[in-house]
Amino acid sequence: MRIRFDRFPGGVHKALTLSFDDGRIFDRRLIGKFNEYGLKGAFHLNSGTLGKEGFVTREEACSLYMGHEVSCHTVSHPFLEQSPMEQMVQEIMEDRKGLEAIVGYPVRGMSYPFGTYNDQLVSILPSLGMEYARTATRQGGFDIPSDFLRWHPTCHHSQMVDYANQFVDLKQRHTKMALFYVWGHSYEFENDNNWELIDRFGEIVARKQDIWFATSAEIVSYIHALRQLRFSADYRIVHNPSAQCVWVSVETDVVELAAGQLTVLG
Repeated sequence: MRIRFDRFPGGVHKALTLSFDDGRIFDRRLIGKFNEYGLKGAFHLNSGTLGKEGFVTREEACSLYMGHEVSCHTVSHPFLEQSPMEQMVQEIMEDRKGLEAIVGYPVRGMSYPFGTYNDQLVSILPSLGMEYARTATRQGGFDIPSDFLRWHPTCHHSQMVDYANQFVDLKQRHTKMALFYVWGHSYEFENDNNWELIDRFGEIVARKQDIWFATSAEIVSYIHALRQLRFSADYRIVHNPSAQCVWVSVETDVVELAAGQLTVLG
């Protein structure tokens, strides 16, 4: 009996998420497009700039980003790898506390300011409550990251349309799930006068039944739950100890493993 970890929620094999930094006022227009096309994303905010000229305000942030994810980007957007550890910790923890006070839920991830980091920074992130950290390095594929603290996106949003066509045309692969991860800044659409990109992208991927549209934190949570499955020695009995359902392939069947339950396979 062959079991494969190759399914996202609902049994689909593809997932799509977007990730935008800095919390500029152009997030308002971008989120309107997200909601129009059924897209979901993480918005990485600097709590120290909220309410300043050109940035969204604290008062609007909770409702503006509702249905998406608010994530850390540090208080003041420094080069963290050039900072002493004490400053690294303060920049992340104070940002996290400030954002959690606004949105009312635990903030579990971040993106690196300027996309830069080092091993020391990465090593302290779990102790600060960070489950993932996004870089700005294009990896050009649709693979699940081996290290969520060095999470390289598929592409910048300037390339999103070309990759969207590739992604939609993907057929079921026998060994891997396919994850499409776009990053960028909403102000770049304004600066480059190319807001039509998000419309073209949305028209390609909108509400496809074989794609799971999720936030970064939702993807991390799901993959962690999948990796925590407990199998018997003959792998015919499986316990899902997590609080969420997960899906796997068993031979040619797609099987849902209920949260907190034992399942006998085959």
